[in-house]
Amino acid sequence: MLLQFISYLYSFLINLIDIYRLLLVVYFLMSWLPGAYQSGVGRLLTRICEPYVGFFRRFVPPIGMISLAGLVALFALSFIKMGIAPVFDILVNLLSQLGLL
Repeated sequence: MLLQFISYLYSFLINLIDIYRLLLVVYFLMSWLPGAYQSGVGRLLTRICEPYVGFFRRFVPPIGMISLAGLVALFALSFIKMGIAPVFDILVNLLSQLGLL
């Protein structure tokens, strides 16, 4: 039962990251459409995506008029996604050694 819960938690986190990555891509593509950020969807995506992307804007300077913070944010999310599997493997191994699985 605990192993099933861990499996569901892993799947949930992976799906959550995939959905957030999709929202980020839509948010970045909206910059090509004039006035898109002022729409209802644009304001919602700004509230969801800007705190995460804003963190990277503090450290990644723009090159001319192009900001690479969004690209770095997507890469960071990909690295986080890749790092989740080893963490869950360690957790499952630890719990099995303790006899909880």
